Amino acid sequence: MNRRLAQGISADTETPPVPPSVAVVALGANLGDRAATMTEAVQQLARMPLTTEIIASAPIETVALTADGPDPQAPAYLNAVALVHTRLAPSVLLEYLHAIEAHHGRPPRDRDAARWQSRTLDLDLITYGDVRSADPALLLPHPRAAERDFVLRPWLTVDPDAELPGYGRVAELLQRLRDTAAEEYS
Repeated sequence: MNRRLAQGISADTETPPVPPSVAVVALGANLGDRAATMTEAVQQLARMPLTTEIIASAPIETVALTADGPDPQAPAYLNAVALVHTRLAPSVLLEYLHAIEAHHGRPPRDRDAARWQSRTLDLDLITYGDVRSADPALLLPHPRAAERDFVLRPWLTVDPDAELPGYGRVAELLQRLRDTAAEEYS
C-alpha cells in the first residue's frame, strides 16, 4: 500500500474555500412594528455563519395579498429584498430563515394552513445562485416570485441586472406584470 495513502491527508494541504453564493431573500411584515422587525431581521441575516455580506433594499409599502386577491382593508405590508452572500447550503439557509421568523413570533409553517395570512415576519428564499430544486421542502427559484411586484420591484433596486433563473430578467418580468395590470384596469 502506498504509504502516503495510509497517512491520510496532510494538514499542510489546504482546500480552497468555497466561494459564496448570492441568495435572494424576500422580507415582508404587516403586523406589529414592521420597520423595526425588518431592520432586526436584516441584522440577524448578517449574523448568520458563513455569511459575508448583506445588501438590503429600502422597504416599500404594499397592499396585503390574500387568497381572494389584494385586500386594501387588511394591514399593509412592508416588503424588501436582501442579497445574502453566503456559503451556507440552501437548505441550511432556509432553516435559518425559519428560525428568524420564529424569533419574531411567526408560528411554525404548516403545509395545511391557509396561505397569505397576516404576519409579523415572512422570509422567503427566492433564489440561491442558479440552483434549481423541485423538492417540496426547498423550491428554487421561488415558484411565485415572477408574479410578485413586491419581490421584483425592491430586488431591482439592489440588483438592476438581476435574473430569475428559468424566468428571465427581473426588469422584464416586472414590466410584464405592470403591462398586465394596466390591461386589467383599462
